[in-house]
Amino acid sequence: LEKLLACGCSIRLSIYPAPREEVAYVTCTYRETCIDQPDFLATIDLNPRSPYYCQVIHRLPMPNLKDELHSSGWSDKLILPCLISSRIYVVEWVHSAPIIIMIEPVDVFWKCNKGYLNIPRSLPNGDILIANTGDPSGNAKGGFIVLDGETFELKGNWENECDSPPSGYDFCYKPRHNVLVSSAGVVPKCVGYGFSPDDFKKGEGIWPSPSALTLGEDSLPLSVKFLHNPDAAEGYVSCALSGIVLPLLQVDNWAVEEVIRIPAKDVTGWIMPKMPGSLDLIISMDDKYLYLSNWLHGDIRQYELSKTCKPRLVGQVFVGGSILRGGPVAVCRDEELKCQPEPLVIKCKRVYGGPGKMQLSVDGKRLYVTNSLYSTWDKQFYPNLVKEGSVMLQIDVDTEKGGLTVNKNFLVDFGKEPNGPCLAHDIHFPCGDSTTDILA
Repeated sequence: LEKLLACGCSIRLSIYPAPREEVAYVTCTYRETCIDQPDFLATIDLNPRSPYYCQVIHRLPMPNLKDELHSSGWSDKLILPCLISSRIYVVEWVHSAPIIIMIEPVDVFWKCNKGYLNIPRSLPNGDILIANTGDPSGNAKGGFIVLDGETFELKGNWENECDSPPSGYDFCYKPRHNVLVSSAGVVPKCVGYGFSPDDFKKGEGIWPSPSALTLGEDSLPLSVKFLHNPDAAEGYVSCALSGIVLPLLQVDNWAVEEVIRIPAKDVTGWIMPKMPGSLDLIISMDDKYLYLSNWLHGDIRQYELSKTCKPRLVGQVFVGGSILRGGPVAVCRDEELKCQPEPLVIKCKRVYGGPGKMQLSVDGKRLYVTNSLYSTWDKQFYPNLVKEGSVMLQIDVDTEKGGLTVNKNFLVDFGKEPNGPCLAHDIHFPCGDSTTDILA
């Protein structure tokens, strides 16, 4: 494959038909919960015919405390960078027994002058690229570190020092277009103390190498996703706080006018008089639908994509959030809703928090979601979530006409963990999923 790519051959990986996901790996943290236990990787049974359906069937604890396992990614092994400790764990299964390879933060600090690690992705040559959000002191510093794809040795920085983004979070790339785009909007030492609107007044942006595009004040670009079609240059960037989604149309025209805007809500009883949208996004493997999770408002939205780059809203469902009826926040003015949504209860479990990380099955029919975004913000905005623990939900998707429905028979309750309630975040399937696979 590497030789063919080096010769310029065009290769598209075939993923259809794909088997139904039978297990999921979910990153779980105890940081900010007052429970002195290590973070762990949970294995969830997703087989409806199994007696252990939607239960945690295995827990792999990490060797250290307060790592904040956050994002994860696949090569032929599972890559687990830590958002707070800056460690990197590489997990492989040998004869069904998990083995952990560990890279200590001191190595990341000294060799790369980087820290606060987030999204990992595999490169076409097999190496692992990991985005960072800061330097060892927590100052804003974007860029990427590289692990050897075979030995998992820390090779160093990927970008040239003079060509690094101001800060970082997510990234995505298109091999056929020779381009990588990164979001740049988080300063670790600021968000480590909790959310403050003043931390985002300078204007942050996206980083299409080698130039940056500033999106302005009150914006926090988070998720960057290209279409899965390897020939397509289109993609989307979701921006929290401003509640907008911008298209990436082509390699020389990165952003144009917004194509989606989630209106802020006028509220009382909250940290600001206006509650903005906070958006994560994923795109279905057939590039037909785009999904947004709105952690603050509490809804998940499904948009049908078209060649005109004007997404059309075709599905919406509330699975928590800060504006629920009977809560501390009152909505004074809302451009979209006539009344505040009702709390969600599944299998006698009240769901706290809002929809955070999503994962979509390869066939696009099942959307899984957890409700922890980041432990410090969880504690600030959803204290009951920290007290009661996270959940993992399944949203049934109408892939023909569009539409979302909460599956009331599916609930993974991380409030019942043996060591106490924990916060669950990232989701991956070993058989492949909509955020792991980048087609070459």
